Amino acid sequence: MALKITDDCVACGACVDACDINTAISEGDPIYVIDPAKCTECSESGGEPKCQPMCAVEAIVKA
Repeated sequence: MALKITDDCVACGACVDACDINTAISEGDPIYVIDPAKCTECSESGGEPKCQPMCAVEAIVKA
């Protein structure tokens, strides 16, 4: 159970701020990446991922 960031990422950083539970998202080169070992899809806060709605280009998808 984890999400991933696709090559459509524009590296805006909005997802990083949204990932405040597990800090699973970090800056990669050239796009941001999600650590699957840390990503719980925000199950601790009701199970709705916080990062997905913040992504303006819809680059965050189920892994």
